[in-house]
Amino acid sequence: MGNTQGKPVVLTDQVNLNHFRLLRVVGKGAFGKVRIVERKDSGLTFALKYIRKDEVVRSESVRNIIRERRMLEHLNHPFLCNLRYSFQDVEYLYLVVDLMNGGDLRFHIQRKSFTEDAVRFWMAELACALRYIHSQGIVHRDVKPDNILLDSDGHVHLADFNVASDFKPGKPLTSKSGTLAYLAPEVFRGHGYYSEVDWWSLGVTMYECIYGKRPFEGKSHEELTNTICAANPRYFVTKPPVSMPCLHAMTSLIEKDRRKRIGATGFDTFTDHPFFQSIDFEALERKQISPIFIPSSEKTNFDATYDLEELLLEEAPLEARARRQKPRAELRNDASSKEIREDELHRMIETMFEPFDYTLATYDVNAAAAVAGTVPDEHVQLDTHQIDPHSAHTSPDGSPPLSPSAVAAAAGPEEHFPPLDELRAALPHSQPTQRPASSSKSFSRPIPPQRPVPATRQPSKGGGVQMVLGEAGSWSNLADQTSPMPADGSGEAGVRYEKGGGSMLGFLSRKKGRDRSPKPREPGVLGKYGARHIIS
Repeated sequence: MGNTQGKPVVLTDQVNLNHFRLLRVVGKGAFGKVRIVERKDSGLTFALKYIRKDEVVRSESVRNIIRERRMLEHLNHPFLCNLRYSFQDVEYLYLVVDLMNGGDLRFHIQRKSFTEDAVRFWMAELACALRYIHSQGIVHRDVKPDNILLDSDGHVHLADFNVASDFKPGKPLTSKSGTLAYLAPEVFRGHGYYSEVDWWSLGVTMYECIYGKRPFEGKSHEELTNTICAANPRYFVTKPPVSMPCLHAMTSLIEKDRRKRIGATGFDTFTDHPFFQSIDFEALERKQISPIFIPSSEKTNFDATYDLEELLLEEAPLEARARRQKPRAELRNDASSKEIREDELHRMIETMFEPFDYTLATYDVNAAAAVAGTVPDEHVQLDTHQIDPHSAHTSPDGSPPLSPSAVAAAAGPEEHFPPLDELRAALPHSQPTQRPASSSKSFSRPIPPQRPVPATRQPSKGGGVQMVLGEAGSWSNLADQTSPMPADGSGEAGVRYEKGGGSMLGFLSRKKGRDRSPKPREPGVLGKYGARHIIS
């Protein structure tokens, strides 16, 4: 007999949290977390991004969340992390998106060095994603390794549209939004910008994938801003060396002059570059070209501590229970201005964060047209916190705004550029090959990947509770697999000793020579982080 006290879940109702089985937590952001979920009726797995309403209101980020939700409703592409469902309850906003089991690009480049072929494949797929969103009138403004996710097959997907914006010809954007280390120089000039900033960010990302470090550094916001505006990164001599076509591709993307930046004045300037010329972009967009690097299916590609944190440290873990939307309490007559403002923002969320179901979507409306005029005008949100040398690679909620000092920093001599439409007309063209803007209206539908095995509890010999994964061992072993290896290999002996066993007699269980046997080389991987040595 079943439990007759609980209310049965009616899966024909509007999608809500009760329609999903909650599995592992795989990410954490400023306002909430990301976890794997499974539809109870179809068995399809997705990534659930849940965001606390109170945190969104407190940080004045309501507009960004609503704008992101509206954009994603009208975007669907093989190389985007597409929205599948959205809904809300009393405490949270929920975005259900495509599940990417391969982890983010930051996770991989911090642990391994990759070949030029692998980097070329990633940049080409991302270029297709940028062409698509730009054709929809959307500029991402936060392209970086943290927001690039890999699926289980090795294809990359652009994610996190939290600071993205719609744009129109003749109405340049002026907001300084995104991650400082990836912003283009024109963002600081004050004359406005369009979608060309995404191509600069793509170049910074490519540089980081090749060299394992960013092209622009600084001990403060002011110093980093001045370095970016100077736009004179170092291109190192390495072993193995970086090829000239690859080097030229990086310099052509990280180009201060927008009139010379490939991609900015036409997609053909990117596809015709010698480094990318060998790629059939039409076949690439149809996913008919196999990825170079495929993430391991035997190891986790994300930080395993988030699941444990949710279990042990969260005061109110997310539970799959029906939550009825209750109206907010009426304001008191003596409410403060802060309480009045918070009430307005909560009401804005309740009315403008609408439910979405991808099975009912048509994707026949331009994203920029759908977003324009539906949310309040954008304004600059400034932050006074110091920038981290490495951007937080687990943030599903967007990038931190910039500091006032970064905005006010001197950008050197002012440069005035005509609109991009005039630039395109002025450039000599040699009858570029016609490429369709997209293959179809609706590109991709989620397919059911392997069901993740949930964690189980069992008492340990010491009397505590040990978290055990069905396929990957204990949490300590799992963390051991995902921790970055030292670049010089100085820590290998310690790692091997731990894997051999935790007891004094653990060495008896190891077979002679097993730990010293060479591992098979992964396609697209040069070696561990630092394998491409910088000589000068």
